[in-house]
Amino acid sequence: MTRDGDPGVFRPARRLDGGHRMTLFTWGRPRRFPRLPPPVRRYFDVAPDARVLAHCHWLPGPRRHPTLLALHGLEGSSEAHYMRGLADKGRALGFNVVLLNQRNCGGTEHLSEGLYHSGLSADPAAVVRELIEVDRTPAIAVVGYSLGGNLALKLAGDFGAGAPAELRAICAVSPTLDLALCVDALERRSNAVYEWNFVRNLKRRMRRKARAAPGRFDLTPLGRVRTVREFDEAFTAPHHGFRDAADYYHRASSLRVIDRVTVPSLLVSARDDPFVPPAQFRTPALAGNRHIRTVITGRGGHCGFLAPPAAGFDGYWAERAAVEFARLHCGAGPAPRASASTSCFASAGPFPESSCLK
Repeated sequence: MTRDGDPGVFRPARRLDGGHRMTLFTWGRPRRFPRLPPPVRRYFDVAPDARVLAHCHWLPGPRRHPTLLALHGLEGSSEAHYMRGLADKGRALGFNVVLLNQRNCGGTEHLSEGLYHSGLSADPAAVVRELIEVDRTPAIAVVGYSLGGNLALKLAGDFGAGAPAELRAICAVSPTLDLALCVDALERRSNAVYEWNFVRNLKRRMRRKARAAPGRFDLTPLGRVRTVREFDEAFTAPHHGFRDAADYYHRASSLRVIDRVTVPSLLVSARDDPFVPPAQFRTPALAGNRHIRTVITGRGGHCGFLAPPAAGFDGYWAERAAVEFARLHCGAGPAPRASASTSCFASAGPFPESSCLK
């Protein structure tokens, strides 16, 4: 990581040079974190009718250390492999780490009356305020993956010039900045397995939610839902007062407020991401924001970015890029040493696999 926040070049691990292959392999690959201690459960009241659960890794004397707040993707949880990977790397670099479950995620359907949606940035905003006012954390970095990346950038855009001084950095990995564009991509035939998985989990969650709040949710439309768009049309949009799914996607997309981001931000995505099209990163509002460094790699899939491992490095390049960007702006402990030949931040050489748009 250079002083201006450039994470360097990403080169995929052997045999993971396709977007689908990288995405599916890293999604299904088991991971272990032997140096990560058990987390502490913490509840945040983010609205009068909503409480969210976080799994926290506090360092001794937590007020002396910055805090990394991690946000997961659609139908994920604090148990997602990249969330625990961020906790492992962040803690090693001197961060308290808060792994936040969005409303109803991680088995918390009973904690909130309503549903969550992809742009509900008021929830992490409430968590940020509590960490500042109650925990007295000196600095905060927010890292989001996929939908969580959209939330992180929308959080910064909603804050605008009024962002708390303690909020020092934002990092978004494979973020769904333009929700409509990403849902369009998800509906391609080549992405059927991803859509099937998302819809299956959305349906399961709605059934759990209906059991937790008997009589509150009409599940009749659930049998007709075959796509994420149909689920949002039937449930997400009407529940949150959006006119329809299209209105929801427009209003919940961080791209709508990206020009207002003033917190130093790193955006990382891959050109071969199956359902996060790189076209959304070329919009003038994003390209013209000097506070956001956008890095688009040639390969990496969706939330994958697995590089060849090296001594002291498990190969998860985006996780390391995120925590080192956070360290750069939050002043946490020194990064571990790595040789130029083995570091995932080694120089590009004549044919770089990543391109920094600015």
